[in-house]
Amino acid sequence: MSSTAERLLALLSLLQSRPGWTGADLSARLGVSTRTMRKDIDRLRELGYPVEATRGAAGGYRLGAGGKLPPLLLDDEEAVAVAVGLRSATGIAGIAESSARALAKLEQVLPSRLRPTVTALSNVDRAPENTGTDAPDPEVNHSVLAAIAAAIRDVEWFRFDDRGTSRLVEPYRLLSWHRRWYLVGRDPASAEWGVFRADWIEPRMPTRRRFSPSPLPGGDYTAFAMRSIAASGWKVHARLRIAAPAEAVLARINHSVGVVESISDTESVLVTGADSLETVAAYIGMLGMDFTVESPADLVPHLRHLAEVYLRAAGAS
Repeated sequence: MSSTAERLLALLSLLQSRPGWTGADLSARLGVSTRTMRKDIDRLRELGYPVEATRGAAGGYRLGAGGKLPPLLLDDEEAVAVAVGLRSATGIAGIAESSARALAKLEQVLPSRLRPTVTALSNVDRAPENTGTDAPDPEVNHSVLAAIAAAIRDVEWFRFDDRGTSRLVEPYRLLSWHRRWYLVGRDPASAEWGVFRADWIEPRMPTRRRFSPSPLPGGDYTAFAMRSIAASGWKVHARLRIAAPAEAVLARINHSVGVVESISDTESVLVTGADSLETVAAYIGMLGMDFTVESPADLVPHLRHLAEVYLRAAGAS
């Protein structure tokens, strides 16, 4: 390194890039002696950066939590990725203004060589993302996601209200899918696993009660969540008897669209859902299979309306 200032910036960047470093690794990456590296660590501490050190064979250095956010040191690709991410953040309420402030600060300090790239990407138009349903996009407050994430991080029970129902769960994962956020959790009393929509969650006071994590059967949180969302994660659900074997239905749908139960070699049941019955009615037709509505009865008028629309279209051709 040509100067102490450049070396300190490089050292700070390394400490920010991963949770821990050995002294030997830091010295090698900086191209200096261990003694010089230690002096640089002391200089960072004098500047207010909480660099923590641990002794022993597994010891090393890490950047601890400080009283203020240290400057982020990003390489070219990271800077562009952050700028694009700030421009395209959607689905979380209350962050538009803070995202704009963060983006303005980032663009102010971008090197001139990166400005054309970020400017070009900012001129890309965004098409509507909610094209699969007539229901408005749900938004989740950023404070709700923060509360869930904190409980997951601290391995603490999470208490919340879900559309008037009080719940207590062991929180394990946050999942983002189709502009929606979901919590995967386990009821400590019944040991039942469940998936909860974050935009329906109202966090209560933190419990501050830790728990011992239990393994999810099968181990795949995403697959479990997708199956659960198909069965119970929508505003409306429908149960349909399909005149086809379960294998044929599964071949026509994504596993996240619904849960299929085999009835016989020629019949099966599909449990599916959406945020409106109009959307359910439209997508059922894409199966291309005969079916009977078992529930809800309110779905039938929507199917009749679509049938009449299609009949008129066919008659006009």
